[in-house]
Amino acid sequence: MKRINVGGQAVIEGVMMRGTKSYSVAVRKLNKEIVVDKKPVTGIISKYSIFKLPILRGIATFIDSMIIGIKTLTYSAEFFEVEDEKPSKFENYLKKKFGDKLDDYVVGFSIFIAILLGIALFMVSPFLISRLFRNIFKSIWIQNTLEGFFRIAIFLTYIYFISKMKDIQRVFEYHGAEHKTINCLEHEEELTIENVRKHSRLHKSCGTSFLLIVILISVFVFIIFNVENVWMRFFSRIIFVPLIAGISYEVIRWARKSNSKLANIISIPGMWLQRVFTTREPDDEQIEVAIVALERVLEDEENY
Repeated sequence: MKRINVGGQAVIEGVMMRGTKSYSVAVRKLNKEIVVDKKPVTGIISKYSIFKLPILRGIATFIDSMIIGIKTLTYSAEFFEVEDEKPSKFENYLKKKFGDKLDDYVVGFSIFIAILLGIALFMVSPFLISRLFRNIFKSIWIQNTLEGFFRIAIFLTYIYFISKMKDIQRVFEYHGAEHKTINCLEHEEELTIENVRKHSRLHKSCGTSFLLIVILISVFVFIIFNVENVWMRFFSRIIFVPLIAGISYEVIRWARKSNSKLANIISIPGMWLQRVFTTREPDDEQIEVAIVALERVLEDEENY
């Protein structure tokens, strides 16, 4: 069987699986019924061939993944909204103003806010905190290293508190189901609950592993970018984000395909993050949902 490039994401009471031609999201409703929504994969990479080049493909994949991720999260949330809750006047105004395009605007705005908050929290705030110690540590090298320490600490603290939320713990169980199902596929075994259950809930190319690699690579990049001008250093924390994301994608992509010792070493931090925080062992019903989502994607894959 030809190797199939499949990724995924946990959503509210469900799993999204993405192949090369389509993506599907399967959600288990309160009445235990599994509903599935499948759509073709369209994005920056499929529209512009330049984004198939190294580094650039990482930037494009990150943006495309965010778009699909927010769309599928919104889709899954619709099944658990309070039915008696009436739309506000502002919501009715937006629907009247933008019509069918409202969802696209909401997704775009959500991505913009998510990226803005991510840069502010993980890139800019560590820089500002490190500046508080500039009178103690005069060396730019030490200040940049200290900034890197704060960046890692903020990221891990954020993940820790997120993982303690009850609703998120349930999502992390579906995250484990997603990984187990993909691992079963990659081992070329039949997609049954019994087969999936025995596989690992960890995966080298997990999205949270990618985020950790972004944080770690940013530490090295900003230590190397050693300039005295404080404003250049500040704006570099924003301008360099796409480059760092592109490099991180190439690292994750290589580590997933390679079985070398170096690849395994590079994967250790991300696997640890998954094991401790972002994945949990799923039950059979959650595994079933992940299998359904993956099987719908595989319908469109050749040589499967």
